[in-house]
Amino acid sequence: MEQQADIIGLLLHHIHAPLVDAERIRGVLPVAAPAEAIRVVVGARRADRLTAYEIPLREDDGLRSGYDVIALLRAVLSTPRSLDAGVGAVMGMPLVRVDPAVVEPAEDTPDDLALRVVRTLVRPFTEDRPKPLLLGFLLLGSDRLRLYLESPKAGPGTTAVDLSLSGALTALLTALPSLIDEQYRTRPTDDDPHCARVVDLADW
Repeated sequence: MEQQADIIGLLLHHIHAPLVDAERIRGVLPVAAPAEAIRVVVGARRADRLTAYEIPLREDDGLRSGYDVIALLRAVLSTPRSLDAGVGAVMGMPLVRVDPAVVEPAEDTPDDLALRVVRTLVRPFTEDRPKPLLLGFLLLGSDRLRLYLESPKAGPGTTAVDLSLSGALTALLTALPSLIDEQYRTRPTDDDPHCARVVDLADW
């Protein structure tokens, strides 16, 4: 149940942003134990043609994340129906049981990666949560993201950090609090009036 609740938070973005073409998430339905699955309802903005996709929550090395669910949904929506493991019905909607063994998950898009970075940094600030504090962000291209961070150790004012979305994001975000305080990585701001300095981590 906790895993399904976490997944819902990651899927909410796709109520507005399409997964594929005009297909958006229109609902997430709980599946009673012992199924250990999640049903995601997908359709166009008007709710006149909806399909429920049932995806197992368990995989060989643990539980599927919301990002895994999105990748599988995109793959199924982009491929012929023959890849689906079975079709039934629920609440008047077609029910497609997705078999992850025969569906190759879709690759993350640059927008997916940018959203993942920003979402990681905007968790509610608490005293025991280490800084930096995210104050803003700007997509500078298909592979470059600028983060505006508050970090007193880096100096007064806002620090901008440029990073590559195709880089090692998990490792970079873990090391970020110490990296932005390293003076040799810092250069004066360019034409950006929203920061006092820029730390370029695009090649990190």
